[in-house]
Amino acid sequence: MSIGKLYDAPSCRVTPLKALVKHFKLDVDIVQRDAEFGKLFPLKKVPAFVAADGTPIHEFIAISYYLLSQIPNNPLAPKTKEDEAEVLQWVSFGNQEVLGAAWDTFGPLTGRAPYNKKSVDAASEQLDKLIALTYEPHLTKNTYLVGEKVTYADVANVALLSRGFEYLFDDAWKKKYPATTRWWLTVSKNAVFTGFDFPVTSERIQYTPPKKEETKKETKKEAAPKAANAEDAPAPKKAAHPLAALGPAKEPIDNWKRVYSNEDTREKAIPWFWEHYDPEDYSLWKVKYKYDDELTLTFMSTNLIGGFVNRLSASTKFMFGTAVVYGTNNDNGIIGAFMIRGQDHVAAFDVAPDWESYDFTKLDPSKPEDKEFVDNMWAWDKPVVTASGESKEIVDGAVLK
Repeated sequence: MSIGKLYDAPSCRVTPLKALVKHFKLDVDIVQRDAEFGKLFPLKKVPAFVAADGTPIHEFIAISYYLLSQIPNNPLAPKTKEDEAEVLQWVSFGNQEVLGAAWDTFGPLTGRAPYNKKSVDAASEQLDKLIALTYEPHLTKNTYLVGEKVTYADVANVALLSRGFEYLFDDAWKKKYPATTRWWLTVSKNAVFTGFDFPVTSERIQYTPPKKEETKKETKKEAAPKAANAEDAPAPKKAAHPLAALGPAKEPIDNWKRVYSNEDTREKAIPWFWEHYDPEDYSLWKVKYKYDDELTLTFMSTNLIGGFVNRLSASTKFMFGTAVVYGTNNDNGIIGAFMIRGQDHVAAFDVAPDWESYDFTKLDPSKPEDKEFVDNMWAWDKPVVTASGESKEIVDGAVLK
C-alpha cells in the first residue's frame, strides 16, 4: 500500500525527496500537480506531500523527516540525539540561509527573476560568506557534515547547493573553497543520487541585458583616407540567422504583424491569421515557464517575460508571439503562443540566454483545443485554464512583434 504521493517539480528542494523515494524504493507515487493539489495546498508551493490517510504535508524539512521515518534501518540516520540535532541544524541552514542567497543570485542571472546588479552582488557576497564561515572550515576538518558517514544533512545540502554549482561556482571559486567542492562532488555521486544529473559549471553565468533597438539612424561622415592596418580593416560580417536559410515565406510575417497591431483582435485579426497561416512555412508553439512555483509577485513575473521577449530580438524577423502572466500574487504562471518561421523552435529561441527556462510544445491547429489556445493567447481576453483545471485571469503580458 502506498504511503502517499509526492508532487513533482523542477525544484532543488524536491530533488532530495525524490532521491529518497527512488533509492530506498519507498511506495510513494510521484505525481504532477493537479486540481487536488490546489485544494490541499492553497499556497501552491512545493515540496508538497499527501500521506496515505489524506494528510497534506508541506515544507521541505517536514516532508523530509516523514519520508526518512519510512526507511527501515535508515543508513542516513545519525547515531545519537546530538547528531540528530546537528543534521536538523544543517538541513535548516541549507534550506533557509544558503538556498535563499543562492536563489537571489542565480534567479536574476538566469532570467527567472528581475535583475538588479546591486542586489545580485550583495546576494552573491552573502552566499560566499555563508560558505566561508560554515561549510569550508567544517569540511576542512571533517569528511561529512555530521559524523563519519553520509547522513541526510549531506544529501539535502548537496541538492540545495546544486544551483550554485550549476550556475555560479566557477573554477576559481572551487579553488577558493576546496573542502566544500570536494565534499559536494563526492556526495553528489553517492548511490542515493543514482539517476540524477547535477551539472557543474566551469564559468560563472553572466547577466545578459535585453538588446535595445537602435532609435537613431547612423549619419554618414566623410573621413580622410587612413593608412591600411589591422584597425582599419572592415568589421567581419555578422553571421546570418539560421532561419534566414529558409528563404522568404509565401506570406511575409510582417503582414500578420501589421494586421495584429491595427485591427480588432477577435473580430478581424484572428480570422485573417487563420486564413493566411501556412503550416509549411510556419509552426506554432506553446511556451510554458518551467518554474511557476518560484514566481512571487505578478509585476515581477511581468518583468520576467518582458526581459525574455526583449532577449528574443535577434529572431524578431522570423517569429511572432505573445506571453502572458495569469493568476495572483504568489500564485501565478507564465504561458504563451509563438509562431516561428520553419519547424525548428530551437533556432528561434536559443538567442535568449534564459530560453531553457521554458518548455516548448508544438501545436497542431487542426486540433480545436490547440487552435483555441492560440486564439486566446493572441487576444488575452479569456482566463487561462491550468493543467489542474483552474481558471485564472490574465494579469499582463508581452508581445514579440
